[in-house]
Amino acid sequence: MTEDTARTARTRLGASGISVRPVGLGLMGMSQFYGAADPDASVATIRDAIELGVELFDTSDYYGASSATPGRPVAGFGHNERLLGRALQGRRDRAVVATKFSARPTPEGRSTFDGRPEYVRAACEASLKRLGTEWIDLYYYHRLDPAVPVEDTVGAMAELVAEGKVRAIGLSEVAPDVLRRAHAVHPVSALQSEYSLWERGIEAEVLPECRRLGVTLVPYSPLGRGMLTGAFGRVPEFGQDDFRSTLPKFRGENFDHNRRLVDELERFAASAGATPGQIALAWLLARHHDVVPVPGSRRVERVRENLAATSVRLSADDTAHLDALFDPAHVKGGRYGTLNHLQEKHP
Repeated sequence: MTEDTARTARTRLGASGISVRPVGLGLMGMSQFYGAADPDASVATIRDAIELGVELFDTSDYYGASSATPGRPVAGFGHNERLLGRALQGRRDRAVVATKFSARPTPEGRSTFDGRPEYVRAACEASLKRLGTEWIDLYYYHRLDPAVPVEDTVGAMAELVAEGKVRAIGLSEVAPDVLRRAHAVHPVSALQSEYSLWERGIEAEVLPECRRLGVTLVPYSPLGRGMLTGAFGRVPEFGQDDFRSTLPKFRGENFDHNRRLVDELERFAASAGATPGQIALAWLLARHHDVVPVPGSRRVERVRENLAATSVRLSADDTAHLDALFDPAHVKGGRYGTLNHLQEKHP
């Protein structure tokens, strides 16, 4: 694939009629979880990303609402949406905006999830205002509310589509049966779940169901929260406001073991003339044509690097080698530790 072809290649979002370049930009880290970020620098990165050709920008009303450490200052509910709205001034028609609803912070520093139809509408109106736009391209149900049937929530989302406030709907982190039930109410265009070389839990059931229903997969943390870029040395150093310090894969012997797998990834990448992160993204893009990863980055240099992954070609032998290297049985540590202020696996 030539660079020109990579720049024009597009991936559809379900049957919505929306198509995007196959690598988007996740914005969560510009507001929370990975340490402090400079808002002005973040806005500049978003605008530079648009000039580079990024189209899908992934945010949430929740991003900014909680800290990696309970009791520490936070940017505030809606911070990330306001940041994106500021960056898109004069550029809205060049972006596909994906945002989310349902997660709400509690006074105790935890999270609760609200899928009531009346909340869906209120949350959408608030997001539109913060984003400074008249429509949301892709609206996700961020996490399920166990007290509300998914059919009721999706029905309310469908009303927003009918009114022109939302172009397409998505779900996040749901099981196949929930995806089927939602899709029966209104076509689901995208499912967002964690998926990467070192986190492959959706492969057995969720990914096949997406393909059966024609739902595009939008993997978050496709670079293993930075681990698959080779960015970490032998002893990772995280600040108190970086929640990776709480994750099992990044702790103690698990980290040492996983870092050795990344060493192998780095050697493979060097032989292919690419970076480890580009190989990790190229592996995802080789899984199926309806996959749009949204790696997060605060720096335009990393955005440019990630976009170049669309030019990396992996052979069947290459993907088989990477599959075996990061076989789930070889990766140490679960996705999350004990429940904390994030409650139900929030980012």
